[in-house]
Amino acid sequence: MINKKIKLNPDLFEENIDKKPTRDGFGDGVVEVGKEDERIVVLTADLSESTRANKFAEEFPNRFFNVGIAEQNLASVASGLAAVGKIPFATSYAMFSPGRNWEQIRTTICYNDQPVKIVGSHSGLTTGPDGGTHQALEDIAITRVLPRMIVICPCDYEEAKKATIACAKTSDPTYLRLSREKTPQITTKDTPFEIGKAIKVFESKEESVDVGIISTGILLHKVLKIANDLEQNGTSVEVLNIHTIKPIDESAIIELAKKSGAIVTVEEHQIVGGLGSAVAEVLAKNLPTPIEFVGVSDQYGQSGNAEELFSQYKIDESAILESVEKVISRKTN
Repeated sequence: MINKKIKLNPDLFEENIDKKPTRDGFGDGVVEVGKEDERIVVLTADLSESTRANKFAEEFPNRFFNVGIAEQNLASVASGLAAVGKIPFATSYAMFSPGRNWEQIRTTICYNDQPVKIVGSHSGLTTGPDGGTHQALEDIAITRVLPRMIVICPCDYEEAKKATIACAKTSDPTYLRLSREKTPQITTKDTPFEIGKAIKVFESKEESVDVGIISTGILLHKVLKIANDLEQNGTSVEVLNIHTIKPIDESAIIELAKKSGAIVTVEEHQIVGGLGSAVAEVLAKNLPTPIEFVGVSDQYGQSGNAEELFSQYKIDESAILESVEKVISRKTN
């Protein structure tokens, strides 16, 4: 059942559920934290409206910098601002930052341990008609490999807003992964959020369950719908929302693996190097467990609307259900 302790949206399974883009959560969150701390500055690589950095620019024009279409400079200028005491949020499309400027992020930001927040909007397949060149499906992999880098992938608007506020108050380099499209509002203002702490969003009162599902980002809503259907049909499920992929909540993953004996990971990213890889690393080290991965399987994206692409790349509801059935059969064989 839905975990009532964490106060999720009561309209979670309604057709008319409220939808907002996670990038809007960043835009509202950075304005809010900007009012509290004058050290907050925002930079963009000529994409202020798309990334919602324009909201900050309207409120604090003297703390907003457009470096133009120059993503390498975006990282370097942000690092320089951090070095003199500012807390910079550097915004662009995820394909361009951290994609195009990864070396500058590595050397000028992470190597120097500067508290720059890399905000990658338009990640995953939901960039849709822009096609494979603009669909960042590798960004989690290339950021989580960097020493000192925190990696956060919010599930909805409210979680993106909370993540923005939370990472502004840390001294760490951080990657915040955001989406373009409006997506279902899963959490509420009262749902807890803590960097590095997973949230059990669907739970069972039983001491053991048939399967545990671990998800990150906007596909969490599809996971919850599948979990609800499975429960109604006699299959017990627990679901973890791993919004922070690095540092990952190892204890929550191990606890779920012990309780279920079978794990499915779900993400809008390449399977290699993403959430699934991170979870597999935890289990291989601590508790080897049957695991199935729902994600993009070594392919580039292409043009199309989001739901068509989710089906094409097998990260939709039917793919999640198929993986659940497969991992349960592995456990019982």
